Amino acid sequence: MRLGINLGYWGAGMDGDNLAVAQEADRLGYDVCWVAEAYGSDAPTVLSWVAAQTESIDVGSAILQIPARQPAMTAMTAATLDSLSGGRFRLGLGVSGPQVSEGWYGVKFDKPLARTREYVEIVRRAMSRERLSYEGEHWTLPLPGGPGKPLKLTVHPEREHIPLYIAAIGPKNLEQTGEIADGALLIFPSAEHLEDTAVRHLRAGREKAGLTMDGFDVCPTVPLALGDDIGALADVFRPYTALYVGGMGSRRQNFYNQLACRMGYEKEAAEIQDKYLSGDKEGAAAAVPHELIDSTTLLGSVERIADRMRAYADAGVTTLTLAPAGFTPAERVAALRAGTEALERAGLVS
Repeated sequence: MRLGINLGYWGAGMDGDNLAVAQEADRLGYDVCWVAEAYGSDAPTVLSWVAAQTESIDVGSAILQIPARQPAMTAMTAATLDSLSGGRFRLGLGVSGPQVSEGWYGVKFDKPLARTREYVEIVRRAMSRERLSYEGEHWTLPLPGGPGKPLKLTVHPEREHIPLYIAAIGPKNLEQTGEIADGALLIFPSAEHLEDTAVRHLRAGREKAGLTMDGFDVCPTVPLALGDDIGALADVFRPYTALYVGGMGSRRQNFYNQLACRMGYEKEAAEIQDKYLSGDKEGAAAAVPHELIDSTTLLGSVERIADRMRAYADAGVTTLTLAPAGFTPAERVAALRAGTEALERAGLVS
């Protein structure tokens, strides 16, 4: 099992800190550094900055939002980043959510599975440098009856095949991801529930495409915090978990709430959402079960984290992406170093 680092969103005074963390991850031999975007900093700009100041670590988008860009633009961005980084770019895609898609980008959040499939097909065609033409439900290239003509990408990516990941949560999206992508970006992964909530759906998609799980990257992001008091460490992540389970999306469309339900927390997920949407964020955080936090994070000593890493590897994780807690670069770097030590103690270093 390999390790990654997720820098999250850029800004909020963390710019230099994030770069220091990325450079330390590079020095420690981490496999990939992921950067996110929502409605603040964009991922490609940050990735180009990180890639320019690191040597061997891959840089990946987790995620480039599908409603934010036309697919041909995403192909251009991926090809450029792969070329500039010397073949170290990984393209992570996702549909985002209805609030961001419709509220920020003005793009209707409908038929996300069909839209993702078409998007991936166009991106792959463009990156293969064939003349681009496509007829689908959501995109038609070139536009009919006009001056447009099939064009070919002029940039030469460093590699013929740039790894493509999809952020997936729901069963249908996971199955499609297994079918059309090279990897899956997961969130709130519980090793004990991963087979039922994710891996079996990914496997079904691979089988549908006539493929096995060999070579497919199961890549969840897991927060990490070092210390002796597991309860206090878990409390650090209560607002984070409450935000996603309770407030990320509407009452009708909250994919993270639905995931918590599939993990057996139906009653608790409903209470968290009720409190969060009513404005009681502290109450929502207090309602998050300790077990939900502990099973979806890495908390405690290096040895305890090593045990959890073994469980993730046994559950089918191939790249475990860490989101280290800490208010200073030193704290986050210490967590990164603990991650590599835990991986070695777990006997998972190839």
